[in-house]
Amino acid sequence: MSQVTPISEEPVLAHLERRLIHEFPRVSPEHVDAVVRREHARFDTSPIRGFIPLFIEKHARAELGHST
Repeated sequence: MSQVTPISEEPVLAHLERRLIHEFPRVSPEHVDAVVRREHARFDTSPIRGFIPLFIEKHARAELGHST
């Protein structure tokens, strides 16, 4: 039986942050980073990780949309 190697979520989160910074230019990059990190922390105990970046993006985009 082969073992699955976990993939780091950091590159995906960095790419997501860049997209959100571009999409919400009136929001400071520091605030975007804080929102993404907070949303990521919500899923710390989730054993299934595949869709977490999508959930982070959905929640962050909603919050940043209310910030502008």
